[in-house]
Amino acid sequence: MQKPTYISWSTGKDSAWATYQLQQDSSVSIKGILCTVNAQFKRTAMHAVRIDLLQRQAAALNLPLQLLEIPYPCNNEQYLEIMQKANDALVEKGVEYLCFGDLFLEDVRQYRIDNLKNTGINPVFPLWQKDTSELANEMIQGGVKAIVTCIDPKVLDKRFVGREYNHQFIADLPNGVDPCGENGEFHTFVYQGPMFQQTIEVEVGDVVERDGFVFADVSLANLNDS
Repeated sequence: MQKPTYISWSTGKDSAWATYQLQQDSSVSIKGILCTVNAQFKRTAMHAVRIDLLQRQAAALNLPLQLLEIPYPCNNEQYLEIMQKANDALVEKGVEYLCFGDLFLEDVRQYRIDNLKNTGINPVFPLWQKDTSELANEMIQGGVKAIVTCIDPKVLDKRFVGREYNHQFIADLPNGVDPCGENGEFHTFVYQGPMFQQTIEVEVGDVVERDGFVFADVSLANLNDS
């Protein structure tokens, strides 16, 4: 019997690659993706991706999308209440597993485990403790194409935002910056990869600073431009 599983989806490379790992596991049945959205800005949390792009990713995965609107600002109590309702809804759908793309942050992993205790849902971490240099290369070689949508200017120069996540991007990273951005140095939007059934055509627009981070606005490409 297959394991009914939802993906905790971020729009970025790690959750996308974790999904790809599960797609190749015949014991897993992926039922849909779950993504938090900033209710005020109508964009995904941290990655700041437009909802229409998120919806295109779900379509490319051929999976239903469950949006969770998070108030801005949002305290931990509010967040946990929203997640509890989401977990209850998943259980009603028969979902037993929730997949995360976490790599090595023990506190984040434990937070997720604690939040799922006694919910009937088990956390799954397909990428856990993989070497991030090897993983970055594996994703790029495997066909993942992504744009860096957000950077932390305390550790990265603004010139890194809006760039393609590729071998050159990784080579240009300063010493101490994780090649997968697991410490929050940067976040990405995946527009092509082996987990998708089609490519999402996008373009990079304005760069803005907000709440201590720098964001590049990614939108659907206007293919009618001459």
